[in-house]
Amino acid sequence: MWQLTNSIRHYPWGSHTVIPELIGEATPAAQPHAELWMGAHPDAPSVLADGRGLDAAITAEPARLLGEAVRLRFGDRLPFLMKVLAADRPLSLQAHPSTTQAEVGFAAEEAAGVPHDDPTRSFKDPFHKPEILLATTPVEALCGFRPVEESLHCLAKLQLPELKPTIASLARGGLQVAIPQLLALSTRRRQSLVTAVAEKAATFVAAHDPEFINTYRWAASLAETYPGDIGVVISLLCNHLKLAPGEAVFLPAGNLHAYLCGAGIEVMASSDNVLRGGLTAKHVDLAALVEVLDFTDGRVPVIHPVLGPGGLRYPVPVEDFDLTRCELGEYPGSLRTSGPQVLLCTEGTAVLTTDDGDLVLRRGESAFVPAGAPLDAQGPAVLYRATTGLRAV
Repeated sequence: MWQLTNSIRHYPWGSHTVIPELIGEATPAAQPHAELWMGAHPDAPSVLADGRGLDAAITAEPARLLGEAVRLRFGDRLPFLMKVLAADRPLSLQAHPSTTQAEVGFAAEEAAGVPHDDPTRSFKDPFHKPEILLATTPVEALCGFRPVEESLHCLAKLQLPELKPTIASLARGGLQVAIPQLLALSTRRRQSLVTAVAEKAATFVAAHDPEFINTYRWAASLAETYPGDIGVVISLLCNHLKLAPGEAVFLPAGNLHAYLCGAGIEVMASSDNVLRGGLTAKHVDLAALVEVLDFTDGRVPVIHPVLGPGGLRYPVPVEDFDLTRCELGEYPGSLRTSGPQVLLCTEGTAVLTTDDGDLVLRRGESAFVPAGAPLDAQGPAVLYRATTGLRAV
């Protein structure tokens, strides 16, 4: 069992308060703190007390640290990555590839000799990246495509001549025709369309028209931050999701999404494959994005926890990861699992006990526990636990 020192990502959309407060730093911070990474991803592995990265420790002792089931299924690597995500501004509109898509895309860019740190590179590794976000504050997000009939009504209500081609393509060919057409617009047509949509959406907001008011409010706001960005128009076709603290959403491969604001615990397959479609100044690979997008329309379900061993578990349909919120009392309870664990303390003080001895985790501190290690924990404290989903925990 090891305490972890973790990397912080200072992306422009991050919060100046959430992560600094969690880890006990002064607030507001001088620069935005967007993500706190906990795991063994090679881009930013957690560091152990002896100075080794967690990835190096796992490479040295994969059998002991990962367990045989994880090694057989995922190889000699930790298959999940845990993050604290804190957004004061919207993230890019993006999707993640399936395993097959990631393998093909990664191999093609490797063969082409595209450097891993090249900003135009789309596939950083050969792995898929499904993920779950568990809200710790109110969260708003764009998540998947809303029902097409609802999108048609949302577009038509704006009564804009500039939207007629999009409405026609959506009505006749569905999302798989309308979205690529929007993404392929020239810069001039994009700017004209986005400006018209934002201005008209703002009039409905100003009039307090309740129908689609949140959709229109965000479209107008996004256009101010990203003028001329076609993601503003695509946002009208997406579900607008609101998560209360304790609620979660699962994002499978191909789901077009963007976190708009809020903070939460994010657990995902250990990958950094992101294909962007808008609301960003970064590279947008339209061909790759269209290839991976899932154009299925409909509501995205909110995940509510179920009671399981150790606490409140958030079930997901993948084996790479599993997330549990553990509320510890003053008496020790078992948190033993068959797979490796990453534990983050967000409230109180947790005392973890294994055969190696005790480890005290205070707010903002985290630990790695090897597969199958006997583990007792007591608080009072709140822990978030990431492990694999190979067996229910």
